[in-house]
Amino acid sequence: MAADDDEIWTDEKAGRLVRPYTVSNGRTSPTNKLDLLSMVKATGRSARAQLDPDLALALHLCHDPTPVVEVAAHLKLPAVVTKVLLSDLIDCGAATTHAPRPAADPTDRSVLEALLHGLQQRL
Repeated sequence: MAADDDEIWTDEKAGRLVRPYTVSNGRTSPTNKLDLLSMVKATGRSARAQLDPDLALALHLCHDPTPVVEVAAHLKLPAVVTKVLLSDLIDCGAATTHAPRPAADPTDRSVLEALLHGLQQRL
């Protein structure tokens, strides 16, 4: 595999050659509370050229509101590493986040009964 400075270090069979802990500088805890369904959106306040390649790619993926889990899938990184990267973007003002709205009231009896009925049919 030829290597030049603009190329992402990957191998077709092995995948990413840079270890995830290197991408997050050894950090395992994000500075912002993010879950897998938290929506992240670029603010346009930071130039991608000033960011590390992984941060720039994550920011590009967040052009529209995008859930953390989708960014992790596109980056092919563990969710916790992706959360650290996205937290860095939020901390520098390049991105913003908000929790997703719940699809339904978790205390609504009719929702719980419909869920139970659906689970019973699958068994």
